Amino acid sequence: MRKLFMGLAFAGCLFVNAQEKVKSSSPITFGVKAGFNASTVTSNDTYNYENNEKLKPGFNAGVFVNIPVAEKFSVQPELLFSQLGSKTEDYLNFGSNGYRYRRTSTYTTNFNYLVLPVMVQYNILPQLYVEAGPEFGLLLGGKSKGDFTVTESMGSQTNTYSDSFSNKIPKELYNKFNFGVGIGAGYYFTQSFGVTARFTAGLTSLLKNDISENDNKSRNNAIQVGVAYKFK
Repeated sequence: MRKLFMGLAFAGCLFVNAQEKVKSSSPITFGVKAGFNASTVTSNDTYNYENNEKLKPGFNAGVFVNIPVAEKFSVQPELLFSQLGSKTEDYLNFGSNGYRYRRTSTYTTNFNYLVLPVMVQYNILPQLYVEAGPEFGLLLGGKSKGDFTVTESMGSQTNTYSDSFSNKIPKELYNKFNFGVGIGAGYYFTQSFGVTARFTAGLTSLLKNDISENDNKSRNNAIQVGVAYKFK
């Protein structure tokens, strides 16, 4: 993780240096951005299994370059570190011949991605824009952390036990690459400083062997708000 942040910092330095070398008359601008993620993962429904996905907090940070291509249009590629995932409450129930089993779990799953959004931006006003475009993600790793309670009963006898866990995600079960689309908007209070908002929806499944129906696969979704700074 420290190497990743050092890499992003180094990329930021390169962007600043490149911006200094660009002539002042050039319309191309470089910048840095950071913000808050509220993410969730669509889940699969299976027999005797219920779950409740909630928004999980995270963050994103990185660099971007804004390239005007017309009077009101520009293209903005970005390179970001982004935390996705979800907070989950799930319940598993089954029983047979007087035996009953119930497991209740509450856990947070965090996925770390290196993402490359390529946004097409349209300037409604000189300081206000809307945007849309694809996002390509590379899974770096992640962690699942939480606790569970199991209740087993047979006749009049009932046993209950609880435990907690904290494990790295098994990366071999997840797709290495993630593809999605984003839509958003931004407003610049000055020529350099602005605020941003974006919603990203995953189109590819998180799991390598996701055999559920196309409209019920596990996908990343996130609401992102943050700030951006352009070097002038």
